[in-house]
Amino acid sequence: MARESETTGLAFYPLTPQRWDDFARLFGPRGACGGCWCMWWRLSAKEFGRGKGAGNRRAMKRIVEGGTVPGILAYRGSEPVGWCSIAPRGDFPRLERSKVMAPFDERPVWSLVCLFVARRQRRRGVSDALVKAAVRYARRRGGRIVEACPVDTGGRRIADAFAFHGLTETFTKAGFVEVARRSPSRPLMRRYAGRSGDGSGA
Repeated sequence: MARESETTGLAFYPLTPQRWDDFARLFGPRGACGGCWCMWWRLSAKEFGRGKGAGNRRAMKRIVEGGTVPGILAYRGSEPVGWCSIAPRGDFPRLERSKVMAPFDERPVWSLVCLFVARRQRRRGVSDALVKAAVRYARRRGGRIVEACPVDTGGRRIADAFAFHGLTETFTKAGFVEVARRSPSRPLMRRYAGRSGDGSGA
């Protein structure tokens, strides 16, 4: 999938077993955020809590080694600088129990549930580029709708730790539109195939 953005100088690759070490390096010893290893939406609350840290790391590694691609990595040169978790909605069973991210309709969707950017690379356009790359990735695999539930800050600054779902302005720039709002600060947004905004021209 390697594709370099002329504006950001980033390249994007699916997370495969060959890239596991890069993923682990990006997430660091804390597993990105408090030992999550991006397993929050894939496990029950009990399973997630029990595996926090090393257990969640092993769980994610099993997914990758089993041949499932749980998302894409962004690179600047040879350095992994960002991560986007995107997959068919069915890969994230916890979404079915979420009031905010409950299904909007019965149409098949790909869900973009998490973004993580290396600290030194933040506010350099990595999240914007990752969302657009994720849309291209889903589209090439038959995804006609990509869904996300980012944070609407109302123009306020929030801590990076609370922005892992992404920010609404990032998704708006990528061609997403709001389809529902079950929480004042968490709109459900969709990007439909064929809408402009991802910069791909596809």
